[in-house]
Amino acid sequence: REMADGLIRIAAERATKQTPPTEPPAGLFDEFCARFPYEETDDQLMAIGDVLEDLSGGKPMDRLICGDVGFGKTEVALRAAFVVAMSGQQVAIVAPTTLLARQHYKTFVERFEGWPVRVRRLSRLVPAKEAADTREGLASGEVEIVVGTHAVLSKQVSFKRLGLVIVDEEQ
Repeated sequence: REMADGLIRIAAERATKQTPPTEPPAGLFDEFCARFPYEETDDQLMAIGDVLEDLSGGKPMDRLICGDVGFGKTEVALRAAFVVAMSGQQVAIVAPTTLLARQHYKTFVERFEGWPVRVRRLSRLVPAKEAADTREGLASGEVEIVVGTHAVLSKQVSFKRLGLVIVDEEQ
């Protein structure tokens, strides 16, 4: 009973909380999307549309994107991260393994190449100096996107303007 009351209270607090609406930057978003080398599926376009609607709604977003390997969930995450990062907020992408974090980092670096967005990585395999520089950049706001393992959630990590957390959980 106590747990249920606590969950209801948390849900009520979330429902009344306001967030700044975040919308895709006109023209630039289309340019970013054009870099996707595949044809979007109907499900993918619907998921992207739902996420963009959530971001622009002025409420905290809590959305689950499900799909098999190859569904294009990473592209949904990339587009959401683009919108948030280009609005001046920070994005954290958390993966369950260092291998998956490394794959996501590579993908994000490639897709954000040429854009004014700094993508960094954090995991137990990142050299100490690089990890310290990344943590400093997140705290100062100089790093817009961090991709990593649970290391991103460490007490040593603080964000200046965290706007979106993406959790990639393999099942």
